[in-house]
Amino acid sequence: MDEVAFRLVTGSDPELFQERLQRAVEALPKDVVLVDVKFSTAADAERVTYSALLYYKIVESWDD
Repeated sequence: MDEVAFRLVTGSDPELFQERLQRAVEALPKDVVLVDVKFSTAADAERVTYSALLYYKIVESWDD
């Protein structure tokens, strides 16, 4: 059975956010299918917060 999982990545600096997102994707196990990535921003008076929600499924490995 496939297991559904989510990971939230946030940051207020665009470069830091990009680095965190890259590390989060690279840290996913090999038996994972990345299904979708939802991206959003939220602004207040002083800064912008970037967010990404990674939606992935852990699946059984394929053996050849």
